[in-house]
Amino acid sequence: MANVNIRFNNKDYLLSCDEGQEESLKKLTSFLDKKYNELKDQLGNIGENKLLLITTIKLIDDYFNLKQKVSLQKNKLDDLSKNFLEMKSLAVQYKESKDLEINSLNSEIDKFKVKIDETNKQYELILDKTTNSLQEIIKKTESNPELQ
Repeated sequence: MANVNIRFNNKDYLLSCDEGQEESLKKLTSFLDKKYNELKDQLGNIGENKLLLITTIKLIDDYFNLKQKVSLQKNKLDDLSKNFLEMKSLAVQYKESKDLEINSLNSEIDKFKVKIDETNKQYELILDKTTNSLQEIIKKTESNPELQ
């Protein structure tokens, strides 16, 4: 434990605190003394005990107001976090649905390519058959002089 000399309301006090907390205790005491003197200037000399009580109530009021604001901000951050997670989930779902759609379209394109290839082969077969038939007709007409 460390001992710290502090000054509050123009009086010196010796307080104990944990090692390393001396500066923090001095700052807190200075802050408390400042608030005490501000209220003393506002309210006049109404008695040290009453002034200490009012100072304490004022500081606790400030503390609770700050605590409520922090709690409100925490709730807002929690809501934002929840909304962000919802948006992230929706984005993932959207991406997955679009990936499925892309895969489906790619599959359809592949099927369409196969059909085009089959159709081209059939067209070539028909052309070959037609060409062969025409060649046969031409041969027959050339070989048969009666048809000329």
